[in-house]
This record gives sequence, structure tokens and C-alpha cells, in this order.
Amino acid sequence: MRVAFGVLGPVVAWDGDGRALALGGPRHREVLARLVVARRRVVPVNRLVADLWDEPPAGAVGAVQTFVGALRRGLEPGRRPRAPTRLLVTAGTGYALRADPDSVDAWRFEAAVDAAAALPPAPALARLGEALELWRGPSYGEYAHREWARGERSRLAELRLRAVERRAEARLRLGLAAEAVPDLDAHLTEHPWREDAWRLLALALYRSGRQGDALAVLRRARAMLAQGLGLDPGPALRRLEADVLAQDPRLDPQAPPPADPGDAAARVWTRAAEAYDRTVAAGARARLESTVGLLRNLALTGGGGLEAAREHRLAAVTAAEETGDPELTARVIGAYDVPAIWTRGDDPEQARRVVAAAERTLAALPAGAAHETARCRLLATIAVETRGIRTPRGPQAARQAEEAARRLDDPALLAFALNGVFMQTCTRAGLAPRRDAVGAELVALARRHGLTTYEVLGHLIRLQARSALADFPAADLHAAAVDVLAERHELPLAGVFTQWYRALRTAASGGGGASRAEAAYRAAAARLEGAGMPGVERGLLPLSLLCLDLADGPVPAARLAERVDPAADWGPYRPWAEPFALLRAGRRAEALAALRALPEPPPDLLYEALCCLQGVLAVELGDREVLEELHARLLPAAGQLAGAGSGLLTAGPVDRHLCAVAAALAR
Repeated sequence: MRVAFGVLGPVVAWDGDGRALALGGPRHREVLARLVVARRRVVPVNRLVADLWDEPPAGAVGAVQTFVGALRRGLEPGRRPRAPTRLLVTAGTGYALRADPDSVDAWRFEAAVDAAAALPPAPALARLGEALELWRGPSYGEYAHREWARGERSRLAELRLRAVERRAEARLRLGLAAEAVPDLDAHLTEHPWREDAWRLLALALYRSGRQGDALAVLRRARAMLAQGLGLDPGPALRRLEADVLAQDPRLDPQAPPPADPGDAAARVWTRAAEAYDRTVAAGARARLESTVGLLRNLALTGGGGLEAAREHRLAAVTAAEETGDPELTARVIGAYDVPAIWTRGDDPEQARRVVAAAERTLAALPAGAAHETARCRLLATIAVETRGIRTPRGPQAARQAEEAARRLDDPALLAFALNGVFMQTCTRAGLAPRRDAVGAELVALARRHGLTTYEVLGHLIRLQARSALADFPAADLHAAAVDVLAERHELPLAGVFTQWYRALRTAASGGGGASRAEAAYRAAAARLEGAGMPGVERGLLPLSLLCLDLADGPVPAARLAERVDPAADWGPYRPWAEPFALLRAGRRAEALAALRALPEPPPDLLYEALCCLQGVLAVELGDREVLEELHARLLPAAGQLAGAGSGLLTAGPVDRHLCAVAAALAR
């Protein structure tokens, strides 16, 4: 029997004749919905328990097994006893829904929208209409409030909004402008920040002979963006307003509508690449500089693009050095000015080699003002790539790059140099105000000069700094600004950081919401998978969960130790987890030895959090020397939230840890 599943509305399942199947109660349907979100992957039982209950009851695992058994009977009523299940299968310590790709309405919707993008207007219009008809209400219906559903619901909602806009675009291409107006009007009532929808509505009104209404819509869009977000309309809206005022013939209803920007971009790319290959010799040095520009743009796409950019960057630097031309090498090294927000590198060995090449090139560059810009870029590169390393060269290079950039009065160069300055503002605790000032300057500078990626960086830096200072209303505004810019300019990695910030926000709110915060952290970690940022990803989830209890109040080290799974991937944070693991195993003397062997945390955004974890251990184990050292390290961060400067996690107020350390010293 073929079974179809519906999550674009209330969660349901139908048999081959379209009859609803009996799935049981709300918990049964929630298990099914959670497995649909996993897209045929296995979901461990403990993850299901954590997702289903804020405070899991005794016997929660048995309850999940009961729900699964009932779902199997509902989904495969004709299955004989003990016969293997076909749909809801057991795999290891979890379950997976092995649904066919076309049997889930959300998956069919996504496939239809993707297919429509490659079709001519008429079939695309029909395909998009069929896809949108699949929606019966908000996706995942009654589970909209669940953390496990949030990321998938957001993704599907965004895809639906794009489908509505693509359908309107198809109608415009087919000369059906008047038919596009009502849907777009309703669409913008619910989603007033969609600039492309404003553009389409104004164009549809103009082509319907309603020029005055088209202008009114464009002016309404300008007012809403200014009042709601403090932003001016983007280039497309501004250009359309000028064309409407000029009654440009291109906007005439009888004129062929503008081609899809994606199609046009693909054609331009193909032709330009072919022309480049024909005209630029294979061994030409210009190819190296062009390659770095391409890698820089590729890195901003995240995921495989970021990994590929990282993979090929060093090869480009090596090839440039092999030419023996230090000026070319300086341009190749310095052109990779990808904004960096995380103060721990993704590939430490590559960073070391890039820094070594930059230092060699600095030494080889001829003296004189003609090469000051190149030197500044090399210094900024050194400052960025020595992040998270305790060496005087990083801060020195950052200062020199900033001084040179200000002297040269080059906005883009100053933005790159300020990125290096930011990377070197973690050398001790309590530097959140300094980072906040850097972020504020970056936002203002980038807005004035159209440096969008650095504007995003500035907002993210301020989000982190305001979190450290417990100013969450301000941090919320910066997170919202990042989301708007990321959507408009197709910067997917930015959303990874704002999702983690919202998990931190949940954790920092306290009030016993630890289970909600844990679910939020796990959802954020799932989005981080495949984002191409191992320097962020490795060890972050277990560290966040270890710090979670500290966000809500003082916790003894023995209780924290219960959260430490020695088998988890702690990445670079394993040295700080190891003493807790030993304490949990009852090996107190070894835990004390491990505590004493801990180095000073690296100079990154988690410095205060790691110091606080050491402090919890030192209080438990009674090591006076470590306590004195930690009190001195943490004192400059008094009044701040430990670890919140990362924008990702928090170990609670630094003051609370200072009090605990002081009390232990007094004893």
C-alpha cells in the first residue's frame, strides 16, 4: 500500500485512495513529523525524547517506543506480525521514516519549485500553481512552536514566499499583469519586507494601466523600509521608480517582460568565461588574480563553496610565489579579504602557511609609498590569519594595518584592517566594549560605501559584544539587520550565526528553560553541519550543553560532569572537558592533575567561558593557585556574561563566577 504524508498544514497521512490513516494522538503525529524533518535519516531515541518533552517524564523512552509501534500499525495496517517494516524502520538506537521522495507534500513542493525555475513561463505558472495548492496551512501545523520544527518551517516558508513571487513573475511574462495584482497585494500584507514583491506589484500595476497606483506602491515600500528597518530601497526598486516616472518604454504592457535575472546571469557568466578562456593566455599572471577574486566570492556562499575556496587559496598563493614577483604575490594574498567573524581558524596549518608567505612577501616588497596598499593588505591578512594564537605578531600586524589604512583613506582597505583588529581583541577577558566599537565603525563605514559583507560583519560583531554586555534588546536589532541583509544579498552563512544567537538568547533568559535551550542548540548545530566552518563547528555543541546549566545559576562541578560525554567530539575544547570526565568517573586526583595542566585558554571569543569552567573545577577541587590565577584573569570582565561575546553560548554572569572563586579563596 502506498502511503502519502502531509506536513504543509496539520500532520496527516493518506492511503493510496486518499483516505486519512489513523495515526493516534498528538505525540504520535509529532514523532512522525519529527522523522519527516530528518529526511530519511535516523533520529536517535534520546533525540526524540529531548524534542518531544521540555521535561522528559520517567519512562519517556518506552513511551516513544509505544508511539512508534502504534504508528507502524497505522501506516502499514496490512503488515503481518513480526514482518519487517517498510516505512518506519529501526536503525541502531533510533528510527527513520523511509518515505519515497514524492510521498511527502513538502518534498514534492520543493521539487516542483526547483523544476519550475527551468521551465518557460506557461508551464512554470502551472507547476507553481500546483505546488502552492499543496499548502493546507502553516507547515507542521500544531507543532509550529517546537524547536525541532523551527529551521525546517523557516526554510519551507521562505521557499513558499519565493514561489508566490515566481508565479507573479510568470504571469507578468505571459501578459497577465492584472491577475498578478491580488496575490501580490495579499502577499505583501503578510510580508512587507519583501523588496522583490514590491517591485513585481508596482510593475503589475503599471502594466495594468495604473501608473499612479504603481508609484504609490513604490513610495509605500520606501516608507515602510525606512520606518521599519532604517533602510533605503535597493537598486531594483529605485531603478523601477525612475523608469515609472520617466514612462520608460521598457515598462509598456506590450513590451516583452524582462528576462529572469537568474537566466540572464547564467548566460552572462557562460559567455564571459568563454571569452576569458579565449583571450587570456593559460599561463597569464592575470589568471591568478582573477582566481582569487572568484575564490573570495565562492567563500561567501558557505558549505562546499567555502571549503573549495579554502582548498584552492593556498595553491594560488604558492603559484604566485613561484613567479618570483612579490608585487603579484602581495596582490594574490591580499585580495582574499573575506570577512571573518569567528576567532578560531578552520584550517590552522593553511593559516600558518599563508602567514609565512605574507611575511616573506612583506620582506621582499620594494620600499616606498607605491606599495603601501599592498603592505597594508598583507598586514591585515596576517592579523586575520593569526587569530586564536597567542603571539605578539597578530596584534602588532593589526595595529600597523589599521594605521596604514587610515592614512591611505581607503574605505575597503580600512574595513579589511578593522577585521584584523577585531580578530586581535580577544587577548584577555573583558574586551567586549572594544569589539563593540570596532563593529560600530564597520557598520557605519560599510553603509556609507556599499560594503555589504562588512556591514553584515559589523552587525555580527555588535551582536556578540552586546550579548557579552547583557544588552539583548540591542543584540536582537543587530540579528534582525543581519537576517535582512543576508536574505537580500544571498549570504547563507550569516543565518547560521543568528540562529545560534537565538539559541544563546534562550539559554541566557534562564527561568528553567534549559530543555528549550538545549533543543535550540541542537537545531542550530544541525544547521552548522555542512556549512564549511570546522573551526566553529567542532566541539561547539557539547561545549554549549556543558555551559547550559551555568547560564541559569551556580552549579557544582559534579553536576556539570554529568553532562560530559567522553565519547563526544569535543574538538579543541577536550582539555577543558577532560577534568569533568575524570570527576564523573570518581578519579578526583587525576581530575586535579588535569586541571593544573590546563593552559591559559586561547585568545578567542570563548576565553571567558573556558576560564569559568576552570573556575568551577578549581572551586570543587580546592586548588588555590589556579583560583588566584583565574580570579585575576576574569576580573576585567566583571559585569559581563561569560562566553556570550561569542554570540553562541554563555556560562552565566562573570560576577557569579568571581564570587564563587573569591569565596573559595577565603575558605
